[in-house]
Amino acid sequence: MIQEELTEQVKEVIQENIWGTIQDFLSYEIFYFGKDHSIKLTVGLLLFVILIMFITSFLLKIFKRVVTKKLRREDKQKFESIFSFSKYFVYLIVIFFTLDSIGFNITAIFAASAALLVGVGLALQTFIQDILSGVFIFMDQTVHVGDIIELDGKVGRVEEIKLRTTRAVTIDNKVLIIPNHKYLTSVLYNWTQNGSVTRESVTIGVAYGSDTELVKELLTKAALSNSNVLKEPPPLVLFTDFADSSLNFKLIFTINDSFQGAIPKSEIRFEIDRLFREHNINIPFPQREITIVKE
Repeated sequence: MIQEELTEQVKEVIQENIWGTIQDFLSYEIFYFGKDHSIKLTVGLLLFVILIMFITSFLLKIFKRVVTKKLRREDKQKFESIFSFSKYFVYLIVIFFTLDSIGFNITAIFAASAALLVGVGLALQTFIQDILSGVFIFMDQTVHVGDIIELDGKVGRVEEIKLRTTRAVTIDNKVLIIPNHKYLTSVLYNWTQNGSVTRESVTIGVAYGSDTELVKELLTKAALSNSNVLKEPPPLVLFTDFADSSLNFKLIFTINDSFQGAIPKSEIRFEIDRLFREHNINIPFPQREITIVKE
């Protein structure tokens, strides 16, 4: 009987010691800061926040999986890019609400880090602007992968759109990294938003006295002789101006790959020069008469 009582007392003591040790461990202060608005972080508080973050991460993954199942491939990529950015805000909000709900002094944190947050905000101003611009690009579909764009005089085919930058490749195979805020601060030309078929042009001047109908015929022939030029719609020749030294014409034609537009335009110019020489049509250069007055 005495032995059983001793055993029970020992068990109670062990349980109390273990529970007390756990309580001491959970209440152990990792750091303590401040007097009037104190900030105290304990092991138990840290473990609780980590648990909440794991639960939040699990719920976000389920939400992402459910939403992306019903989206098309292009929309899925856009959603994943926006989601990868938005989830950090969700984590931040969850942390603040969790700390506030268990009595952690959130006001003290903001008061202590106000100056730091202002400095970080100013330093990351362009970075945040790039990210917000990336979100707008995904939402309004200004630019898609495969589009040919012109921005600040640079032309490239879009290869990848990320949340902060857009990667494009120029015609000479150079990689162009474009910060996304450029789309908001600069004029963007999307050459292929209406399709891959675009209209290009070549301008030419001929000497006064040239047969304009023959010029029109030769320009049309030069365009149609190029394999990159589409037969429909047919090339168009415009008589644009009676200039000081020449009669100016504009040859307009359609191609299905504007990214390589410089190549067919060069080939057409070579053909125009050959045809004009063959038919004795002169391409003039500016001439000026100088009168010298002797006093």
